[in-house]
Amino acid sequence: MSETPICLRDALARGLVVGDTDARLQAPDISVRWAELAVRRILPRPLTALEGCSALLLTERQSSAAAALLALDGVARRIVLCPPDFDLRQLPLVASMAEIDLLVTDNDIQPPGGFDVQRISLDLSGPSPAAPSPRSDATEWVLFTSGTTGAPKLVVHTLEGLTGAIRAASPPPPPVVWGTFYDIRRYGGLQILLRALLGGASLAVTHAEEKVGAFLTRLGHVGVTHLTGTPSHWRRALMSPQLPEISPAYVRLSGEIADQAVLDRLAGAFPDAKVGHAFASTEAGVGFEVSDGLEGFPKSFLDRAGGPVDLRLVDGVLQIRSKRTATRYLGETPEPLVAPDGFVDTDDQVDVRGDRCFFTGRRNGLINIGGLKIHPEEVEAVINRHPDVDISRVYGRKSPITGAVVAAEVVLISTYKPQSASRLQEIRTEIVSLCRAALGPAGTPATVTVIDALPLTAGGKLERRRA
Repeated sequence: MSETPICLRDALARGLVVGDTDARLQAPDISVRWAELAVRRILPRPLTALEGCSALLLTERQSSAAAALLALDGVARRIVLCPPDFDLRQLPLVASMAEIDLLVTDNDIQPPGGFDVQRISLDLSGPSPAAPSPRSDATEWVLFTSGTTGAPKLVVHTLEGLTGAIRAASPPPPPVVWGTFYDIRRYGGLQILLRALLGGASLAVTHAEEKVGAFLTRLGHVGVTHLTGTPSHWRRALMSPQLPEISPAYVRLSGEIADQAVLDRLAGAFPDAKVGHAFASTEAGVGFEVSDGLEGFPKSFLDRAGGPVDLRLVDGVLQIRSKRTATRYLGETPEPLVAPDGFVDTDDQVDVRGDRCFFTGRRNGLINIGGLKIHPEEVEAVINRHPDVDISRVYGRKSPITGAVVAAEVVLISTYKPQSASRLQEIRTEIVSLCRAALGPAGTPATVTVIDALPLTAGGKLERRRA
């Protein structure tokens, strides 16, 4: 992309998109060209009648959300994109925070009491009207922060900020078919939707009921070339018998720490693919991508001036400054998102070792072992190096002596091929030895439990346990 579009439809209309003219959205419920979807009348009221509204998108299907974004960007003054696991009990609060006056949905949800705004339903099969001229003021794109519990936090972005990393990158040659394990109603998935739209590429998305194997088969049928997900998404895909049905040229991980074990497994599964891992967050935007096959990122990324993104460490925590960051939180008395000097605190701790920087975990996720602080992610990275381990989860278990001890749950790569009791005990012993050698006594699990599967959040991240 050579310039910033006024809105998504405007980008398509002005020919800013170059790529496959048959580029389309591929979802379980629909396969439709972007250019056609952009001009369909999917709402029962003319778009001119909706100018300046503050719309809440609460959809069951990702395809509906994509269509609504195309329709309302440049028309609405604000679009709030609800994630798939949104708690309907929070609707009145969100409506108040975002000054919602329009609910856009594709299902028959029954809002709770206290939520009283006009409601319209999506119909993706509608006729094709002329698109209205975009508003002079850009639409605000509002996302929920990932992993939020309790009261929701709403983050305001602009289309220019959301597409900053896309405009900075060279578009891949067509035809390109993006696929993603992310949901496009979250920041990571929205980035892939925008890459496909503004890069003239197709996009294949899934839904909550579609099994990993079925999605991989469908990705194979549509010829996926670029595929993204969290490390936890990828570990599930690597365990699937349907993995050989895809042969992407590009594989990307983000949303969680990409340890060396999962990077090596992906390089082995797709020897001809470029494997990259990126750092991004809902608040800070896209920070950087690493494509050298190694975990962490080069120290040279820090404190370099003149680029599109500034990175620095403050007390070991990564901070980012760029035009890609969100502008603010919504609410009556929102906390500041951006510091006076323009930096956003990511809450991700980084350890510098030589010329490499390594993510060690979240600042608020430490386990206190008798005064020593242990990051669960550090222990997991060591455990995941074991050749028999697919994924692990480490947490603090309460202890009357030290306050807490490290406990680990592991899923084995051979989980569908039962191991003997003696081999399982050998694996546990080997894991303990690995951790003791790398992390010392404090980081060594007191217990190692072998289980069949670990739960993921709706955003595709490992669901954390707390002591």
